[in-house]
Amino acid sequence: MKPIQFSVSATAVSNLKWLSVLMLGGVLVGCSGTSGKAPVVDRAHAGQQRQYNPVRQGQYRVQGGDTLYSIAFRFGWDWKELAARNAIKAPYVIVPGQVIRFSGGSQAATFAKAPTARKPLPAARTQPVPISKAVTPITIVTQTRPTVAAITNQGKWLWPTNGALVGVYSSNTSLNKGIDIAGQLGQSIVATADGSVVYAGSGLRGYGEMVIIKHNDTFISAYGHNRRLLVKEGQAVKAGQQIAEMGSTGTDQVKVHFEIRRQGKPVDPLSYLPKR
Repeated sequence: MKPIQFSVSATAVSNLKWLSVLMLGGVLVGCSGTSGKAPVVDRAHAGQQRQYNPVRQGQYRVQGGDTLYSIAFRFGWDWKELAARNAIKAPYVIVPGQVIRFSGGSQAATFAKAPTARKPLPAARTQPVPISKAVTPITIVTQTRPTVAAITNQGKWLWPTNGALVGVYSSNTSLNKGIDIAGQLGQSIVATADGSVVYAGSGLRGYGEMVIIKHNDTFISAYGHNRRLLVKEGQAVKAGQQIAEMGSTGTDQVKVHFEIRRQGKPVDPLSYLPKR
């Protein structure tokens, strides 16, 4: 039996060569798609749930340790707007079980509490007492409250600490809304301007031990990842006063995460801090 012979045309050989080249190119592209490097993941912010645009639907039930300011910070609200939405008046005290609503118009806040006993009716109606027509003049004394000086972007802020800038503000809503400053464990963190502490705790996920300072009706500042807090809610602080010790709570690096929010919206702190 004669062996079977196959004849391959020149065109077929050429096509096979081009197919081999294309397959090899595909393998090289697949290997070089990441330039030979693993994708970079910022573990400091992975899994964090930071909200920068106001949540306009649903409601939140107040937990122990919450303040109106921390809730506004967490859900991206200006604290004044959130207070008005829930008819919360000064001094803006909230209690556990209270429901904070994000949708709808202005309305009274609701509470989770047990029903109270009905008050007994009066036994009998008393006779009205004659009222003298003489009117005693009343002197009204108005007491002016000290106000925090207006803070602008003209360099009236102080840096919260010294150290290398390891994170900067981004306008992208999914990225950093402040700056990160690295330093040594226990390093001093100071208030960047006069104000009042409106939150001190670790209830905001992703920020660790955190301090929020209200400077006026427009600005607040926030300091996260501290090792130890040195101030309490309601305490007045001065610019440059130590408020915490630098740490790594809520992150994997010793640093402070610093934010400035204007009417509830994050702004770039480097536009307000003095040049250095």
